[in-house]
Amino acid sequence: MDHVDHILIVDDDREIRELVGNYLKKNGLRTTVVADGRQMRAFLETTPVDLIVLDIMMPGDDGLLLCRELRAGKHKTTPVLMLTARNDETDRILGLEMGADDYLVKPFAARELLARINAVLRRTRMLPPNLVVTEASRLLAFGRWRLDTSARHLLDEDGTMVALSGAEYRLLRVFLDHPQRVLNRDQLLNLTQGRDADLFDRSIDLLVSRLRQRLLDDAREPAYIKTVRSEGYVFSLPVEILGDQS
Repeated sequence: MDHVDHILIVDDDREIRELVGNYLKKNGLRTTVVADGRQMRAFLETTPVDLIVLDIMMPGDDGLLLCRELRAGKHKTTPVLMLTARNDETDRILGLEMGADDYLVKPFAARELLARINAVLRRTRMLPPNLVVTEASRLLAFGRWRLDTSARHLLDEDGTMVALSGAEYRLLRVFLDHPQRVLNRDQLLNLTQGRDADLFDRSIDLLVSRLRQRLLDDAREPAYIKTVRSEGYVFSLPVEILGDQS
């Protein structure tokens, strides 16, 4: 039987939950709707999902806190699309910083939400176009770090795993497959997100900042990801391809 994508919708507005849930069902998706973080946690304890639509403005634990919680736990790679009631760049920045894969401003057309969900799912399931990869090798080594490309784990020199969101993994993978080559923001957007996602210009800068934090890379004097003024970014260290470690 073909896999049907399961979407979890977390929103305290009952009308929105029902409208979105019904629309996605009519378009071939499986949906579950919950009203808050408590219900979200309880559901995820027993049932895996393919993507979470998460409202920011909710009583109790808001969407930003819940997104950060997801990224720190066992659901760290589950795609998250955040909904915000304000067309405010601050919300979008915070959402991306917490690890969201995309965002949508209320009120929105259900058709646009469906398009964004499908775009995020595509991005998380396939490597970006034009990305040269070496899937036969399991580990990419650089500096004090190794990236397990099968498990999508970032490992430090002691073997401690550092969690990466889906967007952070894709960006790191782009840099590791194009080391010591300047990539501008348009190229990075295209390689990591695709043009079907209408992300704002600062999203790549925010994602680079997050990835630097994961790599313990000092933004003032970065050793891994350097800023090239007026051009973009360059991953400055060589990358070694290690054999299958399984």
